[in-house]
Amino acid sequence: LNNHTGMTMIKTSRQIIFYEDRNFQGRSYETSSDCVDLSSYLSRCSSIRVESGCFMVYERPNFMGHQFFLRRGEYPDYQYLMSMGMMGESVRSCRIIPVHRGPFRMRIYERENFGGQMHELMEDCDSIQDRFHMSNCQSCHVMDGHWLLYEQPHYRGRMMYLRPGEYRSLRDMGMGSMRFMSMRRIMDTY
Repeated sequence: LNNHTGMTMIKTSRQIIFYEDRNFQGRSYETSSDCVDLSSYLSRCSSIRVESGCFMVYERPNFMGHQFFLRRGEYPDYQYLMSMGMMGESVRSCRIIPVHRGPFRMRIYERENFGGQMHELMEDCDSIQDRFHMSNCQSCHVMDGHWLLYEQPHYRGRMMYLRPGEYRSLRDMGMGSMRFMSMRRIMDTY
């Protein structure tokens, strides 16, 4: 248990297994930590099993490119994520999402470098357009908790994972011209 500046983080075991073939067949790679390049262990990823915890998986090494949130469960066919437009051709890296118990707080800004309208969130927001009359979020400051930003209202479309820190330009984080229209807290209840 680590408690400083009002934030409580509890470490629990996290485990994810990647398989080269569909339906959890073929060579596999199991990890309980971040992995910057899965191609060192597998030639491809066709299915995934999350034994415990929550993870973000990325289409490129070093946590770059399209990303997708995975919670405990089985994902027998990676083609499903590709068909939904969530991911590119493969999973190349993964990041553990730590358990966070405590407050959630994030400031979103209409323009880069914390410019334009600013609104503070402490709960999920299914549409910044409807709630704040903002057409886009281009920078933010995550003070507490872990968040997912979505390109469409109602938590749909491609997503981006943010942990505590300042994000002066979401556009410069490898997501191109993607707009963010809804935000969701990553709760330990997943």
